[in-house]
Amino acid sequence: QVQLVESGGGLVQPGGSLRLSCAASGSFLSIVSMGWYRQAPGKERELVATINAGGGIDYATSVKGRFTISRDGGKNTVSLQMNSLKPLDTAVYYCTARGYGTSYVAFEDYWGQGTQVTVSS
Repeated sequence: QVQLVESGGGLVQPGGSLRLSCAASGSFLSIVSMGWYRQAPGKERELVATINAGGGIDYATSVKGRFTISRDGGKNTVSLQMNSLKPLDTAVYYCTARGYGTSYVAFEDYWGQGTQVTVSS
């Protein structure tokens, strides 16, 4: 089982920056990829950014050039540096990991509890 613990959310003014971090712990065989999703009030959860074990990265179009995802594979941690924040970035941000728990038969998806990011003046 994988536990994901997020940190770093909060309130920031438009144009400001925040850094989110997430650490995976527990008993598992390997983590294949980690990333971030977000969910704004009244909207569906959407992809923000993911990074796989090989370093491959995907970003949502809306955050390209402003957000940077990074991963420390040895420590199973992932971070999201968010710059030039906009009010539309306001959402609960969820850390996610895809990996193999007790068997390599099939991977599983794990989710953190979420951290609130509010961009407002």
